[in-house]
Amino acid sequence: MNEQQTTTTGTAEAENTDTEAIDPLDRIDKSIDIDASQELVWDLVSRPGWWINDGTVDPEPELRQEGEVTVVTHPQHGEFRLLTVAADRPSYVAFRWLHAATDDRPQRSTLVEFRIVPRSSGVTLSVAESGFAALSPDRAVWLADRSGNVDGWDTELAAARTFVEGS
Repeated sequence: MNEQQTTTTGTAEAENTDTEAIDPLDRIDKSIDIDASQELVWDLVSRPGWWINDGTVDPEPELRQEGEVTVVTHPQHGEFRLLTVAADRPSYVAFRWLHAATDDRPQRSTLVEFRIVPRSSGVTLSVAESGFAALSPDRAVWLADRSGNVDGWDTELAAARTFVEGS
């Protein structure tokens, strides 16, 4: 098994046409090598909210649909709302992780993207989560939201590897 994981923070992609500079901490990028087929990894990461857990992937999470939004209910952490925005089997899937507004601003979200790239003995699974700066006008607030996800993605990618390699 390859234990290599990388952590990189960078700017959001060039899709932003605003003249404002994008905060370099607005994005988290992580990856892990998994000794499994691209299809097997796809079967997991294409499931909305598979990463909502306590470090072990739930093979049968509580899910329900509310229109186009998938609601994941975790027994300890509550409900999470996700919208699938793109899927290109078996290499790319993206979700909007909808965050409840705590003020009169519209509901906000981060974009969670998974990429599955084949390698000689399996795949590299990468995740990018971006859009934290839009969660709050107060930088300290959105940095606090982001901080848990930096280490959280390491935990969730390791959980994905354990789950898929054990299948």
